[in-house]
Amino acid sequence: MNTNPLLLTDFYKISHYQQYPKNTSVVYSNMTARKSMLAGVDSVVFFGLQYFVIEYLIKFFTENFFSREKSVVVSEYSRRIRTSLGADLPDYKHIEDLHDLGYLPLEIKALPEGSSVPIKIPFLTICNTKPEFFWLTNSIESLMSNILWKPITSATIAKEYRKILDKYAAETGMPSEFVQWQGHDFSFRGMSGLEAAILSGMGHLLSFTGTDTIPAIDALEEYYGANAEKELIGGSVPATEHSVMCSGSKEGELETFRRLITETYPNGIVSIVSDTWDLWKVCTEYLPALKDVILARDGKVVIRPDSGDPVDILCGTVIQEVPSEEHAAEILLDRETGETPHGECGNSEVSGIFRIKGKVVEVTIYIDWNRYDKQYYYVDGHSIKSVQEIVLTPQQKGVIELLWDVFGGSVNEKGYKVLDPHIGAIYGDSITLERAGDICRRLKDKGFASQVVFGIGSYTYQYNTRDTFGMAIKATYVTVDGEGREIQKDPVTDNGSKKSATGLLKVVKEGGKYVLVDKVSKEEEATGELRTIFYNGNVFARQSLKEIRERVKG
Repeated sequence: MNTNPLLLTDFYKISHYQQYPKNTSVVYSNMTARKSMLAGVDSVVFFGLQYFVIEYLIKFFTENFFSREKSVVVSEYSRRIRTSLGADLPDYKHIEDLHDLGYLPLEIKALPEGSSVPIKIPFLTICNTKPEFFWLTNSIESLMSNILWKPITSATIAKEYRKILDKYAAETGMPSEFVQWQGHDFSFRGMSGLEAAILSGMGHLLSFTGTDTIPAIDALEEYYGANAEKELIGGSVPATEHSVMCSGSKEGELETFRRLITETYPNGIVSIVSDTWDLWKVCTEYLPALKDVILARDGKVVIRPDSGDPVDILCGTVIQEVPSEEHAAEILLDRETGETPHGECGNSEVSGIFRIKGKVVEVTIYIDWNRYDKQYYYVDGHSIKSVQEIVLTPQQKGVIELLWDVFGGSVNEKGYKVLDPHIGAIYGDSITLERAGDICRRLKDKGFASQVVFGIGSYTYQYNTRDTFGMAIKATYVTVDGEGREIQKDPVTDNGSKKSATGLLKVVKEGGKYVLVDKVSKEEEATGELRTIFYNGNVFARQSLKEIRERVKG
């Protein structure tokens, strides 16, 4: 939408220029992540400022403010105020003066994008460069906050996914080259708008190369100097959807699979959604029927379940591994004695399914009980009544084990099973950090390497707010009547998370981590890790996607 950029704000900002003390000449603010609502996450990935500066502070302000007639932009500004606040402002000279100046008299200093910034450490500061425009510093807070919290949040969450997947890849012997594709952005359709999808999608691509969010690649080329002809920004594979599978009919699903992998995509990777009707039938009937065709292809067929509990669908239901029948009996006894037994007295039997030395067995034990004074007592011990080897259902095995049963594979040098390279699996519904970790852990417990690709969607990237990391822009220093004042927000009713820094700020590195030093002099503020990125309408120190990705890895 083309609108006056000075109206891209909250209404309460409009009259702030009148409210500062008389003769205010400097307002100095910072943006900081004040808290973390994600367990174990104590820093954020700073990202998105270069996009904001180029797209809004330069391009948008030039096209929708500075390049238009002054009378027109002032008129539309005053009209919006009059018709919405119910009263005209005393004057609009500050708007006219800004238009006459022809650029935004601001200086933004920031840490390098891609940096891991601890909670409560500012990643940028912003200050007016001309005294008459003191009001401008915090006037653009709404717009800056609106644009920046999303890419920072998504880039941070993507890095957390990468940590999980790197960990299990290392533990189970999967190559790091695979991990960059193991997290795949599925979020586009579920984001709150196009720009949210782009900002989040760019953040995802700092840690991974798998994406279905095409415009995120375009944005990284436009704003971060990337070039898809010279570097891998992001990529995907041909994939079906339910409309494709349904169109081939339920009765013809096997032939739809066959047509896709032999005629439409006779080689390369193709992902096929496989639970339009019966996922377990696909895994136990259709894939065995197509085994020779799949193994003969030059490429990989990727099976994609799309509904249900992703942990159980991929890994099967939990079947505990125990060293002996006696151990299984002890577990069953503990489970039974922790609850009221069946019947008032006498005996009972209890059964459980376990893996013992690679075999799946159902262990049944016999327990004697007695009742005295309305209390149950376990009396004559227990005995193993039977141990019977059983065949697991497809649901109990899960997709990865079922694919192994059909196609086999290899055991890597760390002792974990890796599926034949002609077959694989991706899951892209309701994936979270916790579920991704659970899937990797349970596959490892079953002896499988970390080889599932995760479609990370809006269930991860959209279910967040500015409060996920407590993003806030707060003033810490002003100049009034030529005198500098160190200011601070510190609500007595708060738990401390909203307490702001004080004065002019300097960020330094100690032991490889960013540390805040506040209340510094102007000379000290000019040094440190915060470097000028925007000054009086110009961009400085442009950063490339390649550089930012390297920082994220570090």
